Amino acid sequence: MESQMIRPGHLTAHQTAQALGIGLGGVRLLVHRGQLRRSGGTPRQPWYAVADVTALVVKRQQRNAA
Repeated sequence: MESQMIRPGHLTAHQTAQALGIGLGGVRLLVHRGQLRRSGGTPRQPWYAVADVTALVVKRQQRNAA
C-alpha cells in the first residue's frame, strides 16, 4: 500500500511508472542504471523528485521524436 503522506514535489513509484509509461520493474531498472534516483520515502515505498521524472520524460520524448 502506498503512503498517503508524500512531500510536495515528489512522486511515488507508481506515479513515476505511470508518468514514464513503464512498469514498476522498469522504474527499479532506471534506478539501478543510475538514470533516476530516489529522493525520499522508504526502501519499500520510494519517492522520486518531480523534476527528475519530468527531465527523464522529456529526454525519452526527444529520443523517440528523433
